[in-house]
Amino acid sequence: MALKIHNSLTRKIEEFVPLHEGMVGMYVCGPTIYDHAHLGHAKSYVSFDVVARYLRYLGYQVRYVQNLTDVGHMLDTGEDRILKGARRDRIEPMEVVERYTRSYFEDMDALRVVRPDISPRASGHVPEQIELTKTLLAKGHAYEANGSVYFSVATFPEYGKLSGRRVEELEEAVRIEQNPDKRHPADFALWRRAEPEHIMRWFSPWGWGFPGWHAECSAMSMKYLGETLDIHAGGLDNIFPHHESEIAQSEAATGKPFVRYWMHNNMVTVDGARMGKSMGNFITIKEALRGEHARLTQAYSPMAIRLFVLSSQYRSRLDFSDAGLQAAERGLSRLHEAVRRVRESLPAADEGPLDPELEQHLAAGKARFLEAMDDDFNTPVAISVLFDLARESNRRIEAGKPSRDTLLACDAFYRDLGDGVLGLVPDDLGGAGAAGLTDDLMRILIELRAEFRSHKEWARADALRDQLSGIGVALEDGPEGTRWRLAR
Repeated sequence: MALKIHNSLTRKIEEFVPLHEGMVGMYVCGPTIYDHAHLGHAKSYVSFDVVARYLRYLGYQVRYVQNLTDVGHMLDTGEDRILKGARRDRIEPMEVVERYTRSYFEDMDALRVVRPDISPRASGHVPEQIELTKTLLAKGHAYEANGSVYFSVATFPEYGKLSGRRVEELEEAVRIEQNPDKRHPADFALWRRAEPEHIMRWFSPWGWGFPGWHAECSAMSMKYLGETLDIHAGGLDNIFPHHESEIAQSEAATGKPFVRYWMHNNMVTVDGARMGKSMGNFITIKEALRGEHARLTQAYSPMAIRLFVLSSQYRSRLDFSDAGLQAAERGLSRLHEAVRRVRESLPAADEGPLDPELEQHLAAGKARFLEAMDDDFNTPVAISVLFDLARESNRRIEAGKPSRDTLLACDAFYRDLGDGVLGLVPDDLGGAGAAGLTDDLMRILIELRAEFRSHKEWARADALRDQLSGIGVALEDGPEGTRWRLAR
């Protein structure tokens, strides 16, 4: 089965064929870096991280570009988001940018989102945006007015083809006040005039100003991926006006199709409403990791958040709930415990052939996994395959000592698909790092309890078990010794 993607432009599921064989140019609209990232950002960037991972798994050479918007993204009030953040934090605009860029990558690293190949900043590509604007002026698609330059939607008959909106209907859709400098309310700024007191400004042929948000993404994406992109992705809320305007200005400038496949992730909702800063209902990733929000009953691990996001297909809504995160944490614990058991059993395993029944199970599981991912990246089904294997590998370990080849085949499946594609099974589950430290600490506590029991200090052994139970850690005594797992 070939990879098929839902193309937002055609509103159809289409077989994926890149412009250049074996290579994929992928652009994802990155964050405007004026505050901490929230769970809505996690939905977007974890989802498209899996897209990039799977394309690489299929053998494509992927150039993944994700911008950082540090100027030009305006609020409905006409205020630049970066300047708003500077006033709020009482620091310089570029301090805002540096502070929240670091915060963003901290969060993405924690969620095991592979860093993009290129993370261009809008402020670092002003010359390219000026050149794009000059091209559009020369071709009659733009006009200057009072030091600003606007794209004329009337010169691009296909404006609205992504969102399905007609130009005649756009006057009501434009959220800012009508600008007397515009010829049509739907015309959008390629370059904005800046007043002398405006901190973030650059010199241009039209005077001092700063770029328009839409022009930034067109200029940066085409600089690094060429005039036609294979994939352009972003949030559903970016379809209009941002992506619609990107198409218009890019295709008007080059005369070529701008994007072959448009992908849009759906939103995270809270009580049915979109999670977002403007809605005032957001939970930052840092708050979720620390459990520091009124809607949260506990802190959650980064991998639980990742599993929570991937439990819904990227085009589906994901309704936030504390119970949902708790379920993800429990599920992750079961999955990781199954992987640990496989890896811990390997050193003592005997040489022997691969279990034929398991071999068939792995082949069928891999086929089901790939079929799900080929079906527009259906991660919920792909995840279910991992949990099926977890049950199978646990059953074989509990039934007796599986052969080394059997255990290696399970581990390879977890590594290649569970980690390489979904990013849910890190290498250090039983080794170094934070997960390894947790294992070492639990081993010490289990040995201490065993010592209490060997000296018939039953009360102390039971007290230790009960204390661990009180913080959500269950001890399970069995023929192989005592094991631990997260009970919540």
